[in-house]
Amino acid sequence: MTERTPPDGVPSTALVPPCALGGLWAVRHGQSTANVAFAAAEDSGTTVPVPGRDRDVPLSDLGAVQAVALGDWLAGKAPEAGPDLVVCSPYMRALQTWEGMAARVAELGRLQLDMLVDERLRDREMGVFELHPPAALRARSPQEADRRDLVGEWCYRPPGGESFADVAVRVGQFVSDLARAAPGRRVLVVAHDGVVIALRYVLAGIGADAPEELPPVPNASVSHWNGDGRRLRLAAWGDTAHLTSLNDLEGMTQA
Repeated sequence: MTERTPPDGVPSTALVPPCALGGLWAVRHGQSTANVAFAAAEDSGTTVPVPGRDRDVPLSDLGAVQAVALGDWLAGKAPEAGPDLVVCSPYMRALQTWEGMAARVAELGRLQLDMLVDERLRDREMGVFELHPPAALRARSPQEADRRDLVGEWCYRPPGGESFADVAVRVGQFVSDLARAAPGRRVLVVAHDGVVIALRYVLAGIGADAPEELPPVPNASVSHWNGDGRRLRLAAWGDTAHLTSLNDLEGMTQA
C-alpha cells in the first residue's frame, strides 16, 4: 500500500528532529530581471545566457511592487504573532525584496525588525551554466542537458555548481544553527525558490521523500510553518493572496 503524506508534508514514518523556533515564514524574492529574461528566452527559444553574475541580479519593476505588497502583508501581522527576526540571502534580489518590505513597514509606522544575512540562503549555484536558460544550456552542451533530464532536477549537479540536494545540506545546517541560536524566535527568511523547497524537505524530517514534484514557489510568495517550541509544522505553501491586487500587472506569471 502506498503511504499517503498528510497535509503538513511529513510522512508518518519520518523522524522529525526537534526545532525550538516559534515559527518560520519563507518568502521567495520578488520577480527579478532574470525571471523576465528566462521567460522571454523560453518564448523565443533564444540560446544566449543572461549577462552578469547571478548574485547581482536585481528586481524587475514588478518585483519592486511585489516587495511593497509583501511589506503590507508583514505590517498586517500582529506583533505577538508575526516574525520578530529576519534572515536574508546575500543576493541582490533578495536584499532588495527585504528593503522594499522594510521601507513599507516603516512607512506604515510598524515596528522594525532586526535583519541578518546568511550565505547559506543563497540561490542554487549553477556553476559553468550560471544564468543559462534551459535552451542556452542545451545549445552549449547537449550531452549535459541530456544528463540533466536523465538524473532529474533534484539530483542534477552542473559542473562547478550544486544540485537541489546540495542546497538542502546547507539549508539543513542553517536551520539547525538557527534553532540553537534563536529558540522561541519567529523567523522570516527572504531567499529563493530552491531554498524554500529545501526548507520543506529538511523540516519534513529524516526519511522524507525528495520533493521533486512539489507545486511551484511563485515570486513574492509566502510559505509558513507553525512552531510550538518543539517542532515546525507546515501551514501554508507558496501563498500569494497578498498579491491579489497585482494580478492585472504584466509579468505576474513566473518561469
